[in-house]
Parts: sequence; structure tokens; C-alpha cells
Amino acid sequence: MATDFEAYTAAGVLQARLVARDRLGDLLETMDSLAVERAALQPLDGSASESQARAVVEIDDLLLVVAPPDTPTPVHAAWHELVLEVGPYHVVAEMPTLPGFDPGRSLTRPGGPFVLLGRVAISLVGAPALGEVEHDFAWVNRYAIETYEADIELGAYFPGARETIRMGGASA
Repeated sequence: MATDFEAYTAAGVLQARLVARDRLGDLLETMDSLAVERAALQPLDGSASESQARAVVEIDDLLLVVAPPDTPTPVHAAWHELVLEVGPYHVVAEMPTLPGFDPGRSLTRPGGPFVLLGRVAISLVGAPALGEVEHDFAWVNRYAIETYEADIELGAYFPGARETIRMGGASA
């Protein structure tokens, strides 16, 4: 079964067909690389798209991955607005947490490299005039995030990222 695959990398936007039986979210958490077919990379510099019949994509090279429509999402979540910088991308999105979640007291941390986001708007850092692309859901590589703004403390979710401003509060 082939699945459409769209991912944002440091080099550009990759669109391909992923041939796998498992759900994309599960593959992102368990595999080191993904085999794709009919891969087309649209470079960020606006140059011509690069195509390959088959390619192997390293999971670590994926900054954001668009979630397919059948992706399970939290039902009773509290959604927190985030502003992220991940590689060359500026991302405005919402992150779900379970009701009553307190990041300062929580022992639960994401288990893998990706965190699911909702209402995702992606643009290029420093080039908002080029416009933004919106997706219902996407996973973000939590280790690639450089800065974040949120209404809750998310340092454990985004190790190595710098919190710039606490939304609705003081700067960190």
C-alpha cells in the first residue's frame, strides 16, 4: 500500500510515495530511514525540482512531516499555541496535551523524535512575504527545534531549543 509523503527538510520540501504497511507515525518513531518512490525535492532556493525514482530518506533529515488524514489524534486534549523555528522554517501550530498536564511535574516525556502538532502553518524564516503553507496535522522533529514560544514550559519536549518568550507571560 503506497502513501503520499510530504516532508520539510533543510534542503527543501520533499514529496514522494512511501511504500509501507505500517502507519507513517509508527515508522517515524521506529525506523532510521524511509524508502520512498517518485521522490521530488523542491529546493528552498527556488531552483528546479530534483526527482528520483527511488530514494532513501534518513529520519534525522526530516524537520517536519505532514500527517496523513488517517492519523490518530488526541480526542480530549488541551491545545497550546506554539511558535517554533526549526531549520529554515517558521512554524505556528498547536500542540495537544492531556487535560491537567503540568510540564513541571510531569514524568511523561515524548518517547521518540517526533511530536504531533495541529493547525500547522509553515513559512520560511525571514521571508514571510513568500507566504505560508497550512496543514491540519504534522509531526515536528523535536531535536531540530532551535527556538520556541509557548504558553507552557516545553524544555523537556524540545531539548536544546531556546525558549524566547512565554506567550501570555514574561520572557524566559
